Amino acid sequence: MIGEILCSRRKDFKSRSVLISGASIAGPALAYWLDRYGFDVTVVERSDTIRSGGYPIDVRGTAIDVVERMGVLSQLRAAHIDTRKLTFVDAVGKSIATLKPENLAGGVTTRHIELPRGELTSVLYDLTRDGRVRYRFNDSIEALHDDGAGVDVRFRSGVAQRFDIVIGADGMHSNTRALAFGPEAPFNRYLGFCFNLFSLPNELGLSHEAVVYGEPGRVAGVYAVGDSQTLHGFLNFAADEPPFHARPDVDRQRQRTVEIFSEGGWEVPRLIAAMQRADDLFFDTVSQIHMPCWSSGRVALAGDAAHAPSFLSGQGSSLALVGAYVLAGELAAHADPVEAFASYERIARPFMEANQGLATRKGGTLLMPRTQEEVDARNAALAAMQRSGEGPSYGDHARQVHNALTLPDYTGWLREQHRG
Repeated sequence: MIGEILCSRRKDFKSRSVLISGASIAGPALAYWLDRYGFDVTVVERSDTIRSGGYPIDVRGTAIDVVERMGVLSQLRAAHIDTRKLTFVDAVGKSIATLKPENLAGGVTTRHIELPRGELTSVLYDLTRDGRVRYRFNDSIEALHDDGAGVDVRFRSGVAQRFDIVIGADGMHSNTRALAFGPEAPFNRYLGFCFNLFSLPNELGLSHEAVVYGEPGRVAGVYAVGDSQTLHGFLNFAADEPPFHARPDVDRQRQRTVEIFSEGGWEVPRLIAAMQRADDLFFDTVSQIHMPCWSSGRVALAGDAAHAPSFLSGQGSSLALVGAYVLAGELAAHADPVEAFASYERIARPFMEANQGLATRKGGTLLMPRTQEEVDARNAALAAMQRSGEGPSYGDHARQVHNALTLPDYTGWLREQHRG
């Protein structure tokens, strides 16, 4: 009797269709696991292809266990950037302190990989591109209708299709979330900063390092990934209220940033000039997403769409990987998607919220001081860290949070599914 039930459930799982919106990190990771569990998976992505290159991201703690179970841990380790130092400088370029990045981030060498964002997205895409997972690039969801038995989807391309389950893995400004839950504003928790990221020539001769300069309410810096001839520059600034409720055009953002960083010290004039020329400027507010529930009927959210932690936490990519693993496993373990979503949230929410909390601890002040008093206190703290060789007091707490979730083991069900 039990064998008949398992066989029946396996057939049901294989017949279930899932649409995932977003092909960055959470989307392809989720597609990988759902495909292994026998689901019929489609991923829709508004861009023409996956994004290559990009700024460095981190895979830490519990997320290391996820990529190990995916069989790509050694591949990601081979792409490790190996940033060796982080130097904080004053207005004339004099070093305030030089530290190991892991001292600030709470990372542990064996449980931490730093790599270009595009390397991770490429690895995840390659895991699924040649299999049964279908990708619909240059398209997006235009409308959703969940009737309780399935979800009717109309794409921007005009195609209409019905799916058993829809997952929004389309980032902090999720279109799927807007369609299923309403406007973003009630869920967006602004943390008081805005950022600009862009590329520029490595005319400073930097290698395997980052350099950061801070003024009250303004932080500028450059990041050298390995020995690349290109640097990743950033110009971040504080604002009591978010400067835009809808994304402004690039020209307006450039103008705003130039005004805010006028008369800046160190290499700020060079960075402003590079930002004005850059064709890859990416800008946004530093915000988090907090939702009372990550699902509604047969529609659920994953990654930043559900629980964006902001870059101040350093955990966005790791949370996306962990959430995708748990969500796929719970969908496989439950015939009813509503029950699966509830279980996914019960398991993952405490971990996600604890990691979100890292962004609002003292690390935010250390990296982005708002007042001269905070700048002076930060400089004194950095100098003390250099002398002692130890990281900030919150480092041990961060390491504990990074590793706080023990992954559920879904291999038993997977063996039964394959046996069928």
